Amino acid sequence: MAYVLIADDDEIVAGLASEALIDAGHPCGWVTNGTEAWDLLQKRRPDVLLLDQNMPGMSGCALLRKIRSSPSLYDLPVIMFTALTGIRDEEQAIYAGAQDYIRKPFQPSKIAGRIERLIQQRAGRGHTDLRTYLEKSAGWEPEANMAVRRAI
Repeated sequence: MAYVLIADDDEIVAGLASEALIDAGHPCGWVTNGTEAWDLLQKRRPDVLLLDQNMPGMSGCALLRKIRSSPSLYDLPVIMFTALTGIRDEEQAIYAGAQDYIRKPFQPSKIAGRIERLIQQRAGRGHTDLRTYLEKSAGWEPEANMAVRRAI
């Protein structure tokens, strides 16, 4: 079970996606623009963000770039959810940091499956703050580097 936040300016589509996810056992909520999504992300971190690429105000890609540059949200799993059908749009979303891309109109059974697959891929990872992640990626281990240094 994963908490899913849906950010989509089309309330009918968001409602259908929400119903499909709730029926599959995933609690979820939705907001209708990027600014509301950002504000909510500051208060509660979902397990997955289902993000419309084209929204008024802050677009989905702009929000995704903001998420990827945030120390507390950089690793949030994001699936772009959009009616844009060009391969260039999909490439842009993946380049910006989306893990997956779902085109509208969608099949309700497939949306729940994509969420579950993403959750399984990330199972056991847990969230690590950005500083710790970068230190570990660079091979720096704080305990090993805390040895007493001698001044000469």
